[in-house]
Amino acid sequence: MEITGKFTKEEIQSQPEAWVSAIQVLKDQSEVLESFYPQGNYSQVIFTGCGSTYYLALAAAALFQELTRQTARALPASELWLYPKSSYPKTGRILLVPVSRSGATTETLRACEAFETSGGGDLLTLSCYGDQPLAKIGTLNLVFPSGAEESIAQTRAFSTLYLATVALATLCSGRLDLFEALDGLPAVGRRLLSEYALLARQLGQDSSLDRFYFLGSGPRYGLACELNLKMKEMSLSHSESFHFMEFRHGPKAMVTANTLVVGLVSEVNHTHEMAVLQDVRSLGARLLVIGEKQGDVVFNSGLDEAIRNVLYLLAGQMLAFERSLAKGLNPDRPNNLDAVVKL
Repeated sequence: MEITGKFTKEEIQSQPEAWVSAIQVLKDQSEVLESFYPQGNYSQVIFTGCGSTYYLALAAAALFQELTRQTARALPASELWLYPKSSYPKTGRILLVPVSRSGATTETLRACEAFETSGGGDLLTLSCYGDQPLAKIGTLNLVFPSGAEESIAQTRAFSTLYLATVALATLCSGRLDLFEALDGLPAVGRRLLSEYALLARQLGQDSSLDRFYFLGSGPRYGLACELNLKMKEMSLSHSESFHFMEFRHGPKAMVTANTLVVGLVSEVNHTHEMAVLQDVRSLGARLLVIGEKQGDVVFNSGLDEAIRNVLYLLAGQMLAFERSLAKGLNPDRPNNLDAVVKL
């Protein structure tokens, strides 16, 4: 007899171990990556994916540009495939970084094929299965088997592949200090999964909550989008994601006493982001504040903000998982979804 949510629970809980393995892969390839990027003479970097990995691309592009100060963008793979003229600049070499858990998503593969035909630059692929097409077509292919999953909604794969893009940004920017500091993430992740499991369960099982909003800005906006998607996929709940300051421009009209607003709070803009959260609290919303030093979920990681963003994912994933179980659903098998979209 299958235990409801067995795979998703195991995949959420095993993320720190998956990160350890992924970091070792990156260490083994660090010299290659350090030389690969400057040799390419790229005018910009484009991260791409579908669904979860498109949201990953949003987070990755923001951090890459922040650290390297080079133009980095994120686009859905379908846009690169179907609308290349509005997606690519007319001149300059491009580094295209397609990200795919399965390595077999049709839109991602077609985007890569079209890009290679145009001869516009190089492909650096990130995936979890070395025997799938994506892992064989890049100028450089990085595979992270520790992110592989049985469930449909991405958790372990997302955080592992996202961590790979963080490492890529540190190496391409010459921030070897940040790259070396990635080793500190797994221990913090283990503690957070243990320490905040009860809080996630309590909030997830609270039937008075009927809508969820995830707020994040800068490199955290893509992560807020992903957590919003997890809540939708696993629990079929009303859920949306916004930049912090944008939430005041219309969306806060939806706030009621049955609202949970999850804030992915930074240190650099802590004052402004907390002001938004206090604003919605005054309207009756409940809050789940996630941050380094203050909040309901506190990292206390001591790590640089640039590399600790992966930690925001854990509480949000657990919340979506618990909400799914509370509604009598199976988070391993979301409605109407397949693990790989093939056209």
